Amino acid sequence: MTGQDATMKTKTHAKIEIPTHSHSALARRIDAAAVVLRENVARFPSAAFATSFGAEDMVLLDLIDRLELAVDAFTLDTGRLHDETYALMDAARRRYRTRVRVLFPEREAVERFVAAHGVNGFRDNVAQRKQCCAIRKLEPLARALDGKQLWITGLRREQSPTRADVGILVHDATHGLMKLSPLADWSAADVREYVEAFAVPVNALHARGFPSIGCAPCTRAIAPGEDERAGRWWWEQPLQRECGLHIAPNGWRVRASKAPPAR
Repeated sequence: MTGQDATMKTKTHAKIEIPTHSHSALARRIDAAAVVLRENVARFPSAAFATSFGAEDMVLLDLIDRLELAVDAFTLDTGRLHDETYALMDAARRRYRTRVRVLFPEREAVERFVAAHGVNGFRDNVAQRKQCCAIRKLEPLARALDGKQLWITGLRREQSPTRADVGILVHDATHGLMKLSPLADWSAADVREYVEAFAVPVNALHARGFPSIGCAPCTRAIAPGEDERAGRWWWEQPLQRECGLHIAPNGWRVRASKAPPAR
C-alpha cells in the first residue's frame, strides 16, 4: 500500500469527532449515516447529491464535506426561491469545499407555461401545479441525474404522510439508479441537534416556522401540530403534496427495494 493509499484509507474510515456536549444517540446516528454514505458512494461511484438547502440537506452537505466524498452536489433554482435560500447558498459556498452547482429550468418551457396559465397558474388546479413542478424541477433533475448510479437525498420518514415509508436505499425506476436517504430514520430533533453541535448554517426561515422550504409562492409557515410539510402547496389535499421528484412512474412513492448489482 502506498503512502497516499494509506492516507485515503484513514480518511475513509475515520470517525467524525462529536462535540463532547452532544448526546450519545446522535453520535450513533451520525456513525450510521456516515457508514451508509461511505459504503454506497464506494459501491456506486457515479453519485449525485440533490440539495434544496433545507436543514436535512445541510446536515448531509456537512457530512459529505467532512467525509471528503467524491459526490456531484447540485441544487435546482426554480426561479421562484426565497431570498433567504439564496443567502444560504452563498453561506454554504463560503463554508464548504464541496461545491454545489446550480441548475435552472429551460427558459422556453417556463415562458410557455406562464403564457398559457399566468405567472401563478399553478394555484388554479393540481394538474397545473404538477406541470409547473415538472418544468421547474423534474426536467433539470433528470439532466442532473443522467448517467448517475446513486442519488443522495435528505428524505425523512417523519416529514409527512407521503414520506412515512421512505427506505434508506431504494431503486428509483424513473431515473434508473439507486436512491440513498441516509437520514430516513432521523427525527427533526436529531437534525436540530446535529445543526447545533456542528454550527451548520441553515435557512433563516426555519426560525420563522418554515420547517420545509420550497418555492416562495408555494410555501408558508406551519401552525403548531401540523406535519413538517403542511406548508407546502397548502391549498391541496395532504396526499397530493409532492412535486414529483420522489414519485415512481406508476404514481406510487418509491419504497425500499433490493439493490441491483453495482454497475
